[in-house]
Order: sequence, then C-alpha cells, then structure tokens
Amino acid sequence: PLPAPLTPTTRLDYPRFSVLLDEERRFAAVTGVVIDGSTLREQPRTGDWRLDPRVAADAQAGPEVYSRNDLDRGHLVRRRDPGWGSAGEAQDATEATFFYTNAAPQAAGFNQSKELWLGLEDHVLSYAEATDQRLAVFTAPVLGEEDPPYRGIRVPLRFWKIAAWRDGDALAAAGFVLDQSDLVDTRQALMVRPLGAFRTFQVPIAALAAEAGVDVGPLAAADTFVRRGIRPVAARELGRVDDIVL
Repeated sequence: PLPAPLTPTTRLDYPRFSVLLDEERRFAAVTGVVIDGSTLREQPRTGDWRLDPRVAADAQAGPEVYSRNDLDRGHLVRRRDPGWGSAGEAQDATEATFFYTNAAPQAAGFNQSKELWLGLEDHVLSYAEATDQRLAVFTAPVLGEEDPPYRGIRVPLRFWKIAAWRDGDALAAAGFVLDQSDLVDTRQALMVRPLGAFRTFQVPIAALAAEAGVDVGPLAAADTFVRRGIRPVAARELGRVDDIVL
C-alpha cells in the first residue's frame, strides 16, 4: 500500500504510478511506482510538462515556479521507472511522468547529480534477487514548515525515498533522505547558491516517516538498515552506492 500522509491529499493515478497531492502545498506528499526490471525499456525522452486537468491549476506548482531561475523541475517518479511492458505501455507511462503533480523544484546542481539519488532504484534493483525482479519506490518532498516561500509556494529543502522489494518470501525496504538546504539561499528570495552540496543519507524508515508525516505501514518493520543492526543517532551520510546498507 501507498504510505498515507497525515494531511489531506488527492489521489491521482497514472500508468503504473500514483501521486497523493497536497493541494494546499501544491506538491505531492507521496508518489509510488512499481518497477519491473525484467521488462524495462529504454524509451526516447518524449513528453512535455503540463498541468493535470483533474485538479485545479492553483493546486499545482506550475511553470511560473520554474521560469527565470536556477530551479529544475525535478521528477519525483523518474521518467524511466514506469517504462516497462509493451512499447506502447512504456511510452504512455513515461510521458505521464511529465505532469506538474510529479514535479518539485530542485536546485540545478542537485537535480543533475545522478550518482546517488537518481541511481538508488537501480542499485536496489540490481541487489534484489527476487525472481520477478520487481520493486516499489515511494518518493516525495518533505513538506516542512521551515521551507522558504517563493512565488506562492514553499520550496522543499529535503526529499525522501523508500525502496521496497522481496528478500526471498520476506518484505525488505530501505529509506533515504536528500538535503538541498546548502544549495538554497533562504535569505535572498530563494536564490540558488553558486556553491553548496546536496547530501544523501540512509536513515531508519521510522524516523523518515516521522519527519515526513506519513504512515508507512509495514515498511518500517522491513527496514534493512535496522535489521542489519545499524542504528545511528541521526542518519548515515552516503558518499557512494557501496555505502548503502541492504
């Protein structure tokens, strides 16, 4: 099941992924996608960013948030993740990731640094030994009260991700947080700093859920970080994929 936010949301279902939209914050509180590694297709990058007509335009952070600045429209569900199955199914699913309901503003250097954050699903998928080679990935911004205001929205400073897969007959999961606070200057009407760093952490899923304000159901008990006996006071900063505990 999708993690359940503690605040009201609107569920929007797309091909192979779903978004729980916080209409007050105008961003997703939760996204969830299923990835089938055995039938993934390399799709050409097609699709234009657009508003979802099923919800009001002022409930979505649209193009005005991203114009004339150094903020990227960061995919929450990655473009390639739902792109599996037949060619037509894969194309429909990847193009659906370009709805603004699946985007959140990310500092340019943050979003383009793919070594860790955008590659976490690939790393977990290659690790998983389930015969069906499927995993579920849940991603969203942490919609915090301290997020700085900008153009009618508040820009999230942190993002969370949980990947879940089968470890034999058991459920396994791992949780991560990415922090772009060092890249965003909250003192100057949200200007992106020329210097700074994104930081990626592996964290206990229970702690992640408390910070993000979501009920993660069975995922906390399936946390490989805790099962392996690693219980950090806060989090473990990752410098490379080999630092991830699965």
